[in-house]
Amino acid sequence: MNKNKNEEQLVQVSVGQATLEGNLSIPKGSKGIVLFAHGSGSSRHSPRNKYVAKVLQDAEIATLLIDLLTEEEEIDLQTRHLQFDIDLLAQRLIEATDWLKQDQNIQTKNLSVGKQF
Repeated sequence: MNKNKNEEQLVQVSVGQATLEGNLSIPKGSKGIVLFAHGSGSSRHSPRNKYVAKVLQDAEIATLLIDLLTEEEEIDLQTRHLQFDIDLLAQRLIEATDWLKQDQNIQTKNLSVGKQF
């Protein structure tokens, strides 16, 4: 396993009218990337999710941990309707995946997403 320290960077992903925050880590030699999408009950800051991402990074697999709701949307403790808006969350997941493959994302555009590395 590669034990090199991976630099993690905060990224902002535009999806429709919202801007989502995520943590991107690309170990040297990565050929693929795993997208961790959090929409209800968990976040990219979860110790468990960060641990799994670290294991993948040690295996030279890039990771993007992203919250599918903005900070303001997550605060909606009264109705929690957005946490269960499957159409909204699915659309944002699609757009976050598309963001990885955009030409301006030089670091990620050539990494395999959802395929065998």
